[in-house]
Formats: sequence, structure tokens, C-alpha cells
Amino acid sequence: MKRLNYTVLKESNYQGYIKESGAEKVMQFGEGNFLRAFVDYWFDCANERAGWNGKIVVVQPIAQGLTELINEQEGLYTLYLRGSERGRKVDVKRVISAVSRCINPYEDFDAVLQAAVSDDLEMIVSNTTEAGIVYDKESTFDQCPPVSFPAKLTRILYERYKAGKPGLTMLCCELIDDNGKELLKCVEQYIRDWKLEEGFLTWVREDNLFCSTLVDRIVPGRIRDRKEVEALEKENGYHDELIDVGECFGVWMIEGPAELEERLPFKEAGLNVHVVPDVTPYKHRKVRILNGAHTGFVLGAYLAGFHIVRDCMHDDTVRGFMDKLLYDEVIPTLRHELDEAELKEFAAAVTDRFNNPFVDHELMSISLNSSSKWKARNLPSLLAYVEERKELPSCLVMSMAAYIAFYSNEIQRREADGLICRRAKGNEYKVQDDAWVLDFYYAHREDDAETLVHEVLSDARFWERNLTEIEGFEAAVAGGLKIIRSQGALAAFASCL
Repeated sequence: MKRLNYTVLKESNYQGYIKESGAEKVMQFGEGNFLRAFVDYWFDCANERAGWNGKIVVVQPIAQGLTELINEQEGLYTLYLRGSERGRKVDVKRVISAVSRCINPYEDFDAVLQAAVSDDLEMIVSNTTEAGIVYDKESTFDQCPPVSFPAKLTRILYERYKAGKPGLTMLCCELIDDNGKELLKCVEQYIRDWKLEEGFLTWVREDNLFCSTLVDRIVPGRIRDRKEVEALEKENGYHDELIDVGECFGVWMIEGPAELEERLPFKEAGLNVHVVPDVTPYKHRKVRILNGAHTGFVLGAYLAGFHIVRDCMHDDTVRGFMDKLLYDEVIPTLRHELDEAELKEFAAAVTDRFNNPFVDHELMSISLNSSSKWKARNLPSLLAYVEERKELPSCLVMSMAAYIAFYSNEIQRREADGLICRRAKGNEYKVQDDAWVLDFYYAHREDDAETLVHEVLSDARFWERNLTEIEGFEAAVAGGLKIIRSQGALAAFASCL
């Protein structure tokens, strides 16, 4: 079967939107599944719906990458957006044509610098992983290319500055707090280290815009089932080495001045991409509702015999527990940051996302490192609820009890099957967390409910504070743990409803 390119696509009688040519308005660092299913999708839709007339030149971020494959397919690839919307199964195919080409900077850094001084270039997008936005003192000006992404960007901006070109808008998608601000700090450090002129530093600060952004779309990526791939290619009429899969839900929040929304093509295209003065409230929404729901019910659901997130959404007790946790306990603590209707709409979308018929999201994979997850995702909601209501939120309390029950139960069982990652005291644990956490639960494996709860809540290594100081919390968690141990986690969840 012929490899996908523009000629082959025409021969396949594809009826969807395609744009063969356009100005290279975006330089994108990263060619992985996420950017292709998220950022490139939004720009592709902007071409179709808003006449953006733009293309993306991709830069391979590390020495090994997809440059050859992308260029062999002339930037084309097939994207499937799959999931559930308002309870309906969604499976949509789109051939993405927003990418013009890919450059391997380790073979031709001059090509990157040439693209950098183009009059058409407006934006730089990046997703170089959480470790990408870091200052690396080994990166030097004369390297081709410099090692780190911020160093490469500094060279690109300097080339543009020397050519007398306008500044650019940086849209950072790395999963770290204040990603845009952190990137600017790194660039400024390289300017100082490389002793570049003061005028360049002023130009970087005043003529360029470094935007922190919040991205939200689950991207499973490649289809692993060979038979499914063969069936899809037979249906499509071409072979595609770059097939990508993402969930149908997606939202991109970009921190910047109001006028930026008019310069970007997304508003006119009616896309779920928004410019806001501060992405922090939207991060709180994502962490406390989406991630907080996962950590809130998953450990108890696993103890109750569930293994896949989707199955939990079809159980009245687990689903009821999650809904009460979100709508009665979490959302009220966020109303001072965002509109309540907007928060509820996001929570409803979360239920759809958890019910995705295409993704078998295992509870055990979500359970990894639950100690730090509970602190980041659920503890802020608990503290805010207690502060505002002067009472305890029953579902968040039970969630803590389920967390303790899960860890103590897994340590006691000493299982050696499946997701084993650590051996301690001669025992293999299915649960995964920091070494000190596993050793803590091993040391307390014979504690009764009251003692174990006291030790967990009072240990500042877990929570950076003593949670026994919250009035009634210790007794309530111990009571929940007793119900889980005597009647089971499902009964414990039911007691909250």
C-alpha cells in the first residue's frame, strides 16, 4: 500500500479539509504524539474555519526523531479523536495538513536559523517534556545546535534580532508551572552567560511574548493493535506511519494580554482555545476536578474490585461518590476563582472522559505515587472546604481513608504479580511510591486503624503539615478506615451518599 502524501491522499478520494501550501507562521519544537494531536490540530482547524493560511515548520528536539517520516509524508498524518461526548461514542478521523516540513537541527541547524528570520514567522510552540525548560551551562553559543531547548531558542531569537525582524510569541506546552516565565528566565541567563549585547536583552523582553499555557487532552498516541491499523489503512486507502490518536475533549488556556486573542486564529475559528490573564485558576480546575477525581475514587474503587476507570462510571455507588466529591465538595471551593456553571460544565466533561470507550485506563496506573498526588490534588480542596464551611467534607475524608487502606492493604498482601517496582524488607510491593513511603507503611503494617491513621496524618513528610490538627479529621478518617476494613470500600463509599 502506498505511503501517505498529497498525491496518494488525492488518489484515496479523501473528502475532508486539506491545505497544501501556506506561509510558515509557526515554528514547533517537538514532533511527538501530543503536539500533533493537540497544537497541530488546533492550527489545522484554524486554517479550515478562520482562513488562517498558515503552516507549521517542526524542529526535531532531540537527536533521534521523526524528521524523515514527516518529510516522506509531506507533513501529512491521520488523527483520530475518540471518546465520549454527553454519553455518545465519538470516533472522528481528520487528516492534518498544517505541517509543512520537519528540520533535524542536529544535521542542519542552519535551516532552523534560516526559518527563524522569515518574515512570515509569528510564533514558536514547544513541548520538550518537563525536563526541556532547564538551564544547561554546557550549552554554548557556537554549538550547532546548542544542547538545551532554551539555548536553541536564544540562538534563534538572536538571529532574528540581528536581522532586524519583529519579535515572536512563545507558546509553551511543557507540564511545569509558569512554563513561559521559566523559559524566559533561561533565555535571559544564556544572554548573560554568552555576553550578548544589552540591546538584545531589551528586545527579548519588550518585543517578544513568553506565554505560559495549560494544555488538556489525553493522547494515547499510536494504535498498538496491528489488525486495527491494517483495517484502518484498508479503509483509508494509504499507509500512514504517523497515525495519531487523542481523546475528543481538548482545551488550551494561554496566558497573555487580551489583544493576543485577536492575533491568534482560534477565537475566530470558534475553538476551545482561550487567552486569559492568568492560567492559575484553570490549572486549579484541572488538578482539583480532573486529577482530584481520579485520586479521590480510584484507590477505593480498586479495593472494591474494579480495575478500569470506565467500569467505575457504570457503578452507581462509585459514580455517586465521585459526583458528590466533585459537585458538593470540590467545586464550591473554586467558585471564587471561576464561574460555577463553567466548573460544573468541566466536571460533566470529566465524566465523559472517564467513560471513554476507547481507553482502558487501569486504576493501578493511576495509583502510582498516590501520596504526593493526594497532597497536590485533594488536600487543597479539603483545606479550603474546612476553612469555608467549618465542617469536614465526607467524601474527601473517605478518600483519605481509602488511600491509607490501599497502601496498608497492598503492603500486607506482599503480592509479586503485575506492577512491581520495589523490593523492601525482602517483600515485593505492587503499590508504587517513594522508597520512604513504602518503608513507612511496612513499618506500620500491623497498626490498628487509630494508630495507623494518627501516624500517617501527623507525619509532615507526607503533607508538609500535621493534619491531626484539623478538628475531627483524624477520628473521621479512622472511622472510614474501619468501615473499609470491616465492610469493604464500596460500603464505605455508600456511607457518604
